[in-house]
Amino acid sequence: MRTLAEINDKIRRQCAVVWTVEELKARVAEVGVTQTAKEVDVITTGTFEPMESSGAIINIGHTDPPIKIRKCWLDGVPAYAGFGAVDLYLGATQQVDYTGLVDSPDTEESALRGGGHVIEDLIAGKSVHLRAIGQVTDCYPRGSFDTTITRETINQFFLFNPRNLYQNFIVGVNGGDRPLFTYLGPLQPRLSNAVYSNPGAISPLLNDPDLKLIGIGTQIFLGGGIGYIAWEGTQHFPLQKRLPNRTPVGPSATLALIGDAKQMNPKWVRGCYFKNYGSSLMLGVGIPLPVLNEEVVNNCAVQDRDIVVPVVDFSIPRRVRPTFGLVSYAQLKTGRITVDGKSVRVAPLASLYLSRQVALELKQWIERGEFSLTEPVAAIPMNRSFLPQDWRTFQ
Repeated sequence: MRTLAEINDKIRRQCAVVWTVEELKARVAEVGVTQTAKEVDVITTGTFEPMESSGAIINIGHTDPPIKIRKCWLDGVPAYAGFGAVDLYLGATQQVDYTGLVDSPDTEESALRGGGHVIEDLIAGKSVHLRAIGQVTDCYPRGSFDTTITRETINQFFLFNPRNLYQNFIVGVNGGDRPLFTYLGPLQPRLSNAVYSNPGAISPLLNDPDLKLIGIGTQIFLGGGIGYIAWEGTQHFPLQKRLPNRTPVGPSATLALIGDAKQMNPKWVRGCYFKNYGSSLMLGVGIPLPVLNEEVVNNCAVQDRDIVVPVVDFSIPRRVRPTFGLVSYAQLKTGRITVDGKSVRVAPLASLYLSRQVALELKQWIERGEFSLTEPVAAIPMNRSFLPQDWRTFQ
C-alpha cells in the first residue's frame, strides 16, 4: 500500500495521519482492518517500565596532568573504567559503595541510590561528584582526581542499554512461606500478591511480533530524546513458543538501544529502587510503526485478551521455576487473577498511563514533522536460541 519514502514525504509536509496504537485498535473495532489500513500512515507504541540492563557511557575529558582512570565513583556509585583513560560506563543497577571515600554520607537515603539515580541526575542537569583513582604511567602521571561534573561539563554522555523492551515477560508470585524481594518488587508469601512488568497490548514489540518493521538503525523515542536500535538485546530469544497471532507466551525478543542522554528528559528516565533487591532504571521507550500494508494493522489490532503470560513461582530457587499456567493481560488489568484456585491481587510495574503518554508524545513529534522514520540497515535475527549455563557438570 505504501512505502517508507512516501510516508516520510507526508511527514515532511505535516500531512501524515498518525495514531497511537490504542487509537488504532479502537478504529479497527469500528471499521475493520482493511478500511483502517487505508486511513492511517504511522502507528506509535510506547512503554514506561523498569529496564535494569541499561547504562550510560561517559567521557569526562582529559585532565592536566592527564589521568588514566582505573577506579571511579560517581556520587559514590562505582563506574567501570576498563576502557580508555577517561571513558566510563555507569550501570543502572550498580549500587552505592563509599568504601575508601572521604566524607561519605551515612544516611539511609544514600544507601538506596544507584546508577539509575545518578544517570537521572545528570540528565536533569544536576551536579554529580566524581572521584577517580588512576594508574600512573609516563603518559598519564596523575594518580587521582576529585571534581564535580554535569552533563554540560563532560564530552559524550549517551545511554547504551544492552537489554531493553522485552517482548512479553512473566507474572511473579510467591507460593512460599516468607516474603521474597525480587526484580519485580516484593512478593508476599502464600500467593498474597502478583506483579507483572509489561504493559501488554500497547507494548512496542507485541505489535510487531516478528520484528518485520524494525531493525538495526531504526529511529525511536528513547528517554524523551531520539535514540536508535543498536543490535539485538542480550537474552534475545525470538524462538519462544508463540500463539497463532504470533505473540510469544513468555520472555522473547529484546533490543539493545542507544541514544544521546544530553537530549533526554528526566521525566522519561528515572532511577528507582526495589526494596532489598537494588536499584534500577524506569525508562520511556516508543517505537513508530509504518503502515506499509494491511498486515501491519492486523498485527497492531491485537488486544490484551489475545496475549498471554506465564505465572511464575519465585519461591523455587531455580533457573527454571514452576508456573501456575498462563493468564491474559486482560485478566491482569482487572487487578485480580486466579492462581491455584485462589483470587490474587495483581499490579503492574509498568506505568500504563506514562506508557500511553510516550506513544502520544511520539505521535506529536511525527505530526509536527520533527521525527521521521528510518529504514533499518539490517534485520534483528529471529533464530537465536537461549543458552543456559547449567549444561556443565561441576565436581
